[in-house]
Amino acid sequence: MLSETAVKAAKPREKPYKLFDERGLFLLVTPAGGRWWRFKYRLEGKEKLLSLGVYPDVSLKQARERRDEIRRQVADDIDPSAKRQAEREAAVDTFEAVAREWFEKFSKNWAPGHADKIIRRMELYLFPWIGGLSIKKIEAPEILACLRRVENNGNLETAHRALQNCSRVFRYAIATGRASRDPSGDLRGALPPAEEKHLASFTDPKKFGQLLRAIDSYQGSVVVRCALRLAPLVFVRPGELRAAEWSEINFEQKEWRIRAERMKMRQQHIVPLSNQAIAILREVQPITGEHQYVFPSGRTNKRPLSDNALLAALRRMGFEQGSVTVHGFRSTASTMLNEQGWNRDAIERQLSHGERDAVRAAYNYAEHLPERRKMMQAWADCIDSLRNDAGFRSL
Repeated sequence: MLSETAVKAAKPREKPYKLFDERGLFLLVTPAGGRWWRFKYRLEGKEKLLSLGVYPDVSLKQARERRDEIRRQVADDIDPSAKRQAEREAAVDTFEAVAREWFEKFSKNWAPGHADKIIRRMELYLFPWIGGLSIKKIEAPEILACLRRVENNGNLETAHRALQNCSRVFRYAIATGRASRDPSGDLRGALPPAEEKHLASFTDPKKFGQLLRAIDSYQGSVVVRCALRLAPLVFVRPGELRAAEWSEINFEQKEWRIRAERMKMRQQHIVPLSNQAIAILREVQPITGEHQYVFPSGRTNKRPLSDNALLAALRRMGFEQGSVTVHGFRSTASTMLNEQGWNRDAIERQLSHGERDAVRAAYNYAEHLPERRKMMQAWADCIDSLRNDAGFRSL
């Protein structure tokens, strides 16, 4: 029978050796100095071996307690090795484990902002309730209970998106052999349809001019003001604007090339820079030019501005929630440029809307570029006219 002193004094030898306790428990000492607790038992006439941990993380007393628990399982005709394996497999095949595996595999091809929203949605609304359940045993009512919590908090659109995410995880589980069906499919029609929301924008020239003048007179952060002044000139997505990097700006060629991994459609995007856009970038360059981001956070230069920073500035200018958003500049530009008679394909390409043909998408980031350069300068001139309350300029 072993003592704590004997276990502590056990030294490595040229070959592995065992120090026996009692009732099947022994300590295996390896040439590298490892001390491993092992338990030997017999079930249905077969001798089996089970690991109980490593000394000193597992003390002699704890090893004996684990041995006694396993002996009780054997007495009840439970194979502790098979039980442990089943528990390991169950842990690997929980909804959360499969969802995180799916996310890790596919999120590499998503824009960072999109990926963050998906994983955060699951962490908030799905994992706390069904994350620990075996994915093959989850039924539709359990998923619906999660979605009802979201719906009851007034987030019906989020509930629909969470259901879509659920379905993709289950389809991945089916493909990898860990589930046989997608129970989320049984919930079709269980949620009321979500009302389609259009991001607030100004398409009335007079109101748009008022917004432009308000931005020009904003008394807050210079970085925030410059970001808001640039937003209508380039009309990229808010995340693409906020995370703009100086390495992407080419002053000589007067263009901003956004890397593919930062774009929603994962294709490089070229933004021709008007004279007005160049002037704004030159204004902010002495402040942030030594850092990675054109518009860094006010708290740290290692992160870009938050979306809330831009929205909060609009609210401080007196624009109420729902009246205008940074994303709304895209709708404003699209509407007015189409009304001015610019080539629709050039507008769509400048908006970086997705190309369904994958082969064509690989080459179209520069499509219509000469016309887009003219269009972006004309659009900037139009914005100047609206800011000066000179009316709506058309072709």
